[in-house]
Amino acid sequence: MTRPQKPRKISFDPDVTYFKPRAVPLSMLEEVDLATDELEALRLCDLKSLNQKTAAKKMGISQSTLQRILSQARKKLAEALIEGKAIKIRKS
Repeated sequence: MTRPQKPRKISFDPDVTYFKPRAVPLSMLEEVDLATDELEALRLCDLKSLNQKTAAKKMGISQSTLQRILSQARKKLAEALIEGKAIKIRKS
């Protein structure tokens, strides 16, 4: 039995929840789901340039959990950019 997921503090609500390659109909694209906690981790570490310890504290999670979330998010973004997939930001 797995442990229940600890609630994560998300400090913003994204206005835009979908990105797709230009000039490709959405019906022809595969999607990559990016959770709001993954987006928040990217925002804090990559956009705001916070270190992982500080970002983890702001999200109310451990630094190792933040590292795992960041790795998943970066992999998803790389997959979408390289393979031409749409990115859907889902509320978690």
